[in-house]
Amino acid sequence: MKININADIGESYGKFVVGNDAELMTMIGSANVACGMHAGDPTIMTRTVRLALENGVSIGAHPGFNDLWGFGRRQIRMRPLDLEYLVTYQIGALQALAAAQGAKVTHVKPHGALNNMAHIDIDYALAIGRGIKAANPDLIYVANTGSQMTEAGTQLGLRVANEAYVDRRYDDNGRMVSRELDDAVIHDPAIAARQVVGIVQEGAITSITGRRIPANIHTFCIHGDEPTAVPVMRAVRAELAKAGIEIVALPAMFA
Repeated sequence: MKININADIGESYGKFVVGNDAELMTMIGSANVACGMHAGDPTIMTRTVRLALENGVSIGAHPGFNDLWGFGRRQIRMRPLDLEYLVTYQIGALQALAAAQGAKVTHVKPHGALNNMAHIDIDYALAIGRGIKAANPDLIYVANTGSQMTEAGTQLGLRVANEAYVDRRYDDNGRMVSRELDDAVIHDPAIAARQVVGIVQEGAITSITGRRIPANIHTFCIHGDEPTAVPVMRAVRAELAKAGIEIVALPAMFA
């Protein structure tokens, strides 16, 4: 069995360092690189692309709202057309910086509040998809499983990677539990590892009340800004290896 693990990464800014990108990059299959709106800057983006190349990790754009102060986790209402252009703009920036390093961008994963809003808002989900398609129709649209993003990507003829999370809990509707709740993020490596292996083997997400929600998952995300990201990924990798499940780059899931 094969699965992809992606990380939201490259989220430092200037001299402000967020996460342990160098170590985390050795344990994942794909990197979602912040594109300068919620985090990241041209130097950080280039450094992250180089790290990905060194570790054989596929590179994706991680576009979000223009919200450095709120780390892209505050909702912003905007016209779908403006959002479409904002997404293409961020992808294009990473494509140019990646090309300068001899690398290629292969997927797009929306960030934070944008991701949460597009989960339930088809207009936002389609705007993101059109923004992706304008940048490169061969890009993979990474979408929360069961979301409007999955529907939008399919409508637009994009390849869609259904995503679940290593370090987040789910409600009975199959959505991530709000970060406003204390137990929304999984910090315990053993619990996170059991969740990932369980979803792969059972083909279902289990909510906080025990409800099983069928899900065909291509990729799991870990948040690189969490202080526990590295120990959590160590545990996940160990449990996946025990179960005979290989971690591969995202394009390999569609080969």
